[in-house]
Parts: sequence; structure tokens; C-alpha cells
Amino acid sequence: MKKLINSVDNVEQEMIVGMVKAYPNHIKKLDCGNVVVRAHKKEGKVALISGGGSGHEPAHGGYVGEGMLDCAVAGAVFTSPTPDQIYEGIKAIATDKGVLMVVKNYTGDVMNFEMAAEMAEADGVKVQYVVSNDDVAVKDSLYTTGRRGVAGTVFIHKIAGAKAETGADLDEVHRVAQKVVDNVRTMGMALTPCTVPAAGKPGFELGEDEMEIGIGIHGEPGTHREKIRSADEIVTMLLDKIVADIDYSGKEVAVMINGSGATPLMELFIANNKVHDYLTEKGIKIYKTYVGNYMTSIEMAGFSISLLRLDEELKELLDAKADTPAFKE
Repeated sequence: MKKLINSVDNVEQEMIVGMVKAYPNHIKKLDCGNVVVRAHKKEGKVALISGGGSGHEPAHGGYVGEGMLDCAVAGAVFTSPTPDQIYEGIKAIATDKGVLMVVKNYTGDVMNFEMAAEMAEADGVKVQYVVSNDDVAVKDSLYTTGRRGVAGTVFIHKIAGAKAETGADLDEVHRVAQKVVDNVRTMGMALTPCTVPAAGKPGFELGEDEMEIGIGIHGEPGTHREKIRSADEIVTMLLDKIVADIDYSGKEVAVMINGSGATPLMELFIANNKVHDYLTEKGIKIYKTYVGNYMTSIEMAGFSISLLRLDEELKELLDAKADTPAFKE
């Protein structure tokens, strides 16, 4: 295992501390674990919390800041944070307007965030949540009942965070967050596996000439494995599944080409070239495109495509100001 780490036991903590040292004007770390909050607490508005296992950087700590999250809670690599960690995060950011939790659809995440919400509600904090389930690849996986929450979750952080900044109440922020959940779809693929530091070896094996289609962000199996094809053919395969899931015809969309951690920007832009042409041919208008590493799988080589179906409300919130370590608008 070749990794730039000091100790397997301290990977997550050193990563969080390093992130905070890089962006002290945006974020700070709580003393209760790997919990990151805004450097300057937001008052009088709905606060947002999200999180999950480490290994998906810049998600989720990279999205803490103006216009997005107020807190991100990091568990061990590919492992849900504990209810106590999430509870401490909620307490640290809670305002009289309440807290919205953005939870990816993994059994451990949903269970632990729900437990933390119950603890916070016992303290008088108003809490609501949405569950992201944008992955169209598989319905049930090793970690989920239903579809997995993947890179499209970043759009929820952005748009719900923007709505919260307007001073909207908790019901309204929840409504907009759920609207994004209902209108975003994602599918990904991988060329190589990744290695969880604590495991010390790749989570699965792929032949030199193989790829996995529909893979999850923890390396969970996708729909199938086959011989590597051209970038254009791969993009077409992923988009065919996405556009078959909800009707994008005649709509405007936001596009996210998300790298899995080890994919060069060159290859992501090559993928985006085909995405643009494919959608144009389908009569789907591209409003805005994001290309980069937004929700990674440590050092996996591969990428995902997310399409968010837009209306005027979502466009305005997508365009609103954001200032976080990993996302600026």
C-alpha cells in the first residue's frame, strides 16, 4: 500500500486538521471528534449539517461555509459518523430557525443521523432531514435499502444552503432540498479500485482491460463489469440510464462531471465534451456545468455524471453566492 499518511489510526483526524489549517477563515474543528463547523456561526437562519464517511473529499468538510453547509461530520473512511458526533455538530450550529440534515442513503448514515436528530429534538432543537438517493445504477446495494446517495448530493448542499441564507423557514428549506432530491440523477463508473488505509489492500479487483459500470462511491458493485470502451461510449452508456429515469426533454439542467479521485482533468473534460453533445442532440439545454473532484472515492480512477433538472427557483438558488473551501459561486 502506497499512501501519503503517517499512521492508519490517525488518517481522518490529520486530514481534518490539515483542512482546517488550510482554510481557517472558513472552518474550524470542534473538540468532540472530526466535526467541522463554520469559522463564524450563522445566526437567525436555518442551519445545515451533512456528513458521512471520510474518503470522499472534498465532501463534506469542503462544503462548509457561506451559502452551503454549517457543519460536516466525518466518520472513519467509508464509515458513518456516530450519533454522538452528529449530535454535537447539531448543537454547535443550531439556531432558533432549526436545522436541516442532508443525509446520503446508506443504512448506517440514515440510522445515525436519525438518532442524533432525536437527541437534539429532546433538547428542543427543530430538526428535519432529506435523504439523497440520486444513483440510478442499482436499487439496493451492500450498504443501502433503495438507491445510493452520491455526487448529486452536492447540489442539495448548494441549493438548500442558498435557500437558508435567504432567511426562509425550516419547512421552506426542507421543501427546496427535497425538490433537488426529486430532480437529480447520477451514474458512475470505475477503471481502478481504491484502497481503504485500514484495509491495506484494494477493495476489489479489476483487470487491466476491465471497467465497472454503475459502481458506488465505496466501491460497491455496479450493474456490470465489461471491457473498457472509448470515453464517448462510456458517457453514452451512463447518460442513457440517467435520461431514462426521469423526463429531461425540453428542460434545462445543471451538469456535474465528478472525478473519483485519480482521474485527470483531461479525461473529465473529454467526458464532458460528449456529455454536452449528447444532451444537445436530445434537446436538453445545459444551464451550467461543473467539472472536477466533488465527491471522490479516495484514489479510485473513474467518474460520475449528475444531471439536475432545473426550474427558475432552482436556477436562482444555484447561482446564489457560495464561499466554501471547495465550492465558490
